[in-house]
Amino acid sequence: MYPSLGISAQIQQERAQAEGMGSQQRAVQFLGQDYEALRQECLEGGRLFEDPCFPAEPPSLGFKELAPRSAKTRGVQWVRPTELTDNPQFILGGATRTDICQGALGDCWLLAAIASLTLNERLLHRVVPHGQSFQHNYAGIFHFQFWQFGEWVDVVIDDRLPVKDGELMFVHSAEGNEFWSALVEKAYAKVNGSYEALSGGSTTEGFEDFTGGVSEMYELKKAPRDLHRIISKALDRGSLLGCSIDITSAFDMEAITFKKLVKGHAYSVTGLKQVDYRGRRECLIRVRNPWGQVEWTGAWSDSSSEWDAIDPADKEEMNSKMEDGEFWMAFDEFKRQFSRIEICNLTPDALSEDSLSFWNTIKFHGTWRRGSTAGGCRNHPNTFWINPQYKISLLEEDDDPEDEEVACSFLVALMQKDRRRYRRQGQDMHTIGFAVYEIPEEFQGTPSVHMKKDFFLRNSSCARSETFINLREVSNRIRLPPGEYLIVPSTFEPGKEADFVLRVFTEKQSETQEMDDEVTITIEEEEEISEEDIDDSFRNMFAQLSGEDMEISVHELRTILNRVVSKHRDLKTDGFSMESCRGMICLMDKDGSARLGIVEFQILWNKIRKWLGIFRQFDLDKSGSMSSYEMRMAMENAGDVLSPPCQCHLMAHKAFIVMIHSTMRFKASLQGTHSTKYKSINNVLIKTTKLLCKRKRWQ
Repeated sequence: MYPSLGISAQIQQERAQAEGMGSQQRAVQFLGQDYEALRQECLEGGRLFEDPCFPAEPPSLGFKELAPRSAKTRGVQWVRPTELTDNPQFILGGATRTDICQGALGDCWLLAAIASLTLNERLLHRVVPHGQSFQHNYAGIFHFQFWQFGEWVDVVIDDRLPVKDGELMFVHSAEGNEFWSALVEKAYAKVNGSYEALSGGSTTEGFEDFTGGVSEMYELKKAPRDLHRIISKALDRGSLLGCSIDITSAFDMEAITFKKLVKGHAYSVTGLKQVDYRGRRECLIRVRNPWGQVEWTGAWSDSSSEWDAIDPADKEEMNSKMEDGEFWMAFDEFKRQFSRIEICNLTPDALSEDSLSFWNTIKFHGTWRRGSTAGGCRNHPNTFWINPQYKISLLEEDDDPEDEEVACSFLVALMQKDRRRYRRQGQDMHTIGFAVYEIPEEFQGTPSVHMKKDFFLRNSSCARSETFINLREVSNRIRLPPGEYLIVPSTFEPGKEADFVLRVFTEKQSETQEMDDEVTITIEEEEEISEEDIDDSFRNMFAQLSGEDMEISVHELRTILNRVVSKHRDLKTDGFSMESCRGMICLMDKDGSARLGIVEFQILWNKIRKWLGIFRQFDLDKSGSMSSYEMRMAMENAGDVLSPPCQCHLMAHKAFIVMIHSTMRFKASLQGTHSTKYKSINNVLIKTTKLLCKRKRWQ
């Protein structure tokens, strides 16, 4: 579940999660900082908190346009609200959408999500905990809670905010003395590494991090006929909604149309209402620009004549005269002007329009690693099969009397983790997606199996993400007949490394599991050789190699093997280590002499020749070294099975040793052990050797 963790840390994390850690009630302390303890310490010490984990220094601003000593950061000071105004307020008169005005940072997507959050007080106070102020027990410390890749985290910050020319650089309230939104933005910047890391994004990213919900997107040019009903129900359920207008070139970014809509800009949808207008029902939608200004000037804008033709009570209720970036427009016009709408459903059951049933939720933490589990999309058949694989068993069909089709509904959401943090190193979101395959009848009911290359060459996917795209998350609602299916998440190109979370929501009861071959060893019969079986040429060679005592020591074995492999130029190796040779002698030594006699050496020699042939057969790219998936095929050819996450490019001699170990008659069970437990394959060899030697002594 957590391949980047050691086994001990993984067990501890799973135990903590089972006890509720990471839930809304028991958020994980981000970077181990305890808000209550730190605040109490500051109060007792009579000082204001200064956050060492996100210091008031230039690197916290950014790395490119906001890099230290850049034009945009010249003259920036970090100032507390108590120094900016005489009467700073955390929240004044309740959190409202006018508290969120965009500053000199391209994070309109985030601010649109925050604006939508203000429509639901329960959700808002999940992110912005109660009891914080600049008056009561003020210590310059605040905290906020965000959902991050499957768990809630509590993020502590100090209240020093970046100020230039006496004004807050980034988000601010229209009133000027209300600071909750600026502090939320700072906490979110801390989670992502810097303020600049927040520049550019999808509103759904903010939606999900504020709710733990799951998002969907509708292209308005091909929207379903009942989209207004979907939006209305989403707003009623407290779902968060955003919308945007596509750009056709870089010149379009934040270009303003003649009716004052901004292209490439994230808006939030805050309301929907039907009104009586000139003898017919008119559907209106309310949209907000996080800039706090620049509003739609077409029909139903603040000063348009349409408002004079509706009931004055409706007009008053809808607050049409607010110059705050919020405006109404006709729903049909909205579909023509905007390109897409994004909806973050707060709970999975909101995805099923009229169903009162709940959705079952399963999540997996996975990883793509170069040469190991980063196989790329289906365009790369040689490596696609090495991607992580997850099985879902759809056990019963949906309850929908109007639907004649027997099908099961589920939603797959694939999210890549922590990519904003890598922007400082010049990296960004990978292009990701997933494919779903029906598991063949002969493999159904199998507890765990990792489908191989031939399966994907012979079978087409039965469902998939609509597109591979460089967003943090891709999701898709799918309906399939009851049965067993395989979900394969991947990056578009092979070799792209990232951690990810795969969430599966099913309407009915289902079973899911990560598909992973058991790590087992099929022991071949011990080779029976007597001295009479050894030919004269081998005897003569052994006599020359072993010396007068006619036994080969660890040092002698190392010298022999290194001389042998050095003559094979197609093998990349830095030679055999003393530890490896000591392990081989320990495993082959039957008489306890710590040396190899002629029979023992003959058996070892035969095994090395056998595995050298297998190595050359499966070194598919003739590189002289083995990637993990070449190693996997080699082991399977020999009757052994390795786990897909096996990492590292294995040098030839290391491959020999692993294979030699696996053929010993001492039956060590390594079932369930992932090789990522170890820092390197050498550690695997050492630990395996010790285990086998212990078992040898027991026998």
